[in-house]
Amino acid sequence: MTQPLSKRIVVKVGTSVLTGGTAHLNRQRMLGLVQQTAALHAAGHEVVLVSSGAVAAGRERLNFPDLSPALPVKQMLSAVGQGRLMQRYSELYEIFDLVVAQVLLTREDIGNRTRFLNARDTLLTLIDQRIIPIINENDTIATEEIRVGDNDNLSALVATLIEADLLIMLTDQAGLFTADPRKHADAKLIERIETIDDSTFALAGDSTTGLGTGGMVTKLQAARLATRGGVTTIVAAGNIANGLERIARGEAVGTRFEAAARHVEQRKRHLLIEKTRGKIYVDQGAARKLLSGGASLLPVGVTRIEDDFKRGMTVAVFAPDGREIAHGLSSYDSEDARKLLGAKSNVIQDTLGYTYGDALIHRNNMVLLG
Repeated sequence: MTQPLSKRIVVKVGTSVLTGGTAHLNRQRMLGLVQQTAALHAAGHEVVLVSSGAVAAGRERLNFPDLSPALPVKQMLSAVGQGRLMQRYSELYEIFDLVVAQVLLTREDIGNRTRFLNARDTLLTLIDQRIIPIINENDTIATEEIRVGDNDNLSALVATLIEADLLIMLTDQAGLFTADPRKHADAKLIERIETIDDSTFALAGDSTTGLGTGGMVTKLQAARLATRGGVTTIVAAGNIANGLERIARGEAVGTRFEAAARHVEQRKRHLLIEKTRGKIYVDQGAARKLLSGGASLLPVGVTRIEDDFKRGMTVAVFAPDGREIAHGLSSYDSEDARKLLGAKSNVIQDTLGYTYGDALIHRNNMVLLG
């Protein structure tokens, strides 16, 4: 048995877990989840719950109307169901004398620097007061441009935001398998993954319940984001007896994705979370220097700029093989950056007529992903 994991835990629960695969919210399933998180809380853990289920609750309340899948319809169902879902959580947590708080977020809330800090402060204050935050995407106001889109990735954003020690995503599968267990009887559960790469994603199948927006692909996306931010991530079945408590004790349950690094410093976590506005491709030498740590990205190592962005926006940096290796704040806008492709830093002043420094992205404004 491994050593018990640390104390701040984000638990993400999908619609299929809350409904038990039916069209209704399953009170017994919800009570089991609440009971386990309450036990973690009583043991001294700090617990944050990211919960799907609002749309399913809305459908149930409206007696399962036959509606289009358009975003405004989903937003309507979420508006009807969110209060119903929270009422049930509140009633169930009251059994254990615990107070809960509803927190609705969008990607814009987390991607914007000021809102990022406000959201972080609110969540940490709730945690400090031993209140359990229950988080969902703010579907009723979110447009396509500011949506996270699924609660798997939202849970990873939240875990990174609050520097959680552990993210547990509960689903209708036992974890990641060597093949789709619904189609291959010889498929084996993968207990541990050190690095999430293309071969990992190749193992993922799609959600088949039709109840939620996530599948194994979104869980891998979320695990990659969380582990890059220093958060160990576990994907496990939501119907395992005492599963959360066993995971918190360090037992091998589900698939464990190891944190890629220690928690990145607070001011750089925002670079992991914020939506990137452009792409910068570098040559092999520049990629090697960046990944070795401590280097800024100089124009001489840049081979291509994609998309348009302004100075100070977050951009993604890619190695020659297409691998995303860093996020950073660009010192120059995309128009000027294109003028500097492959140029040495000592000609920036002559090329542009001004300079914001030698680096296209300074190392202090960069977080490495590779």
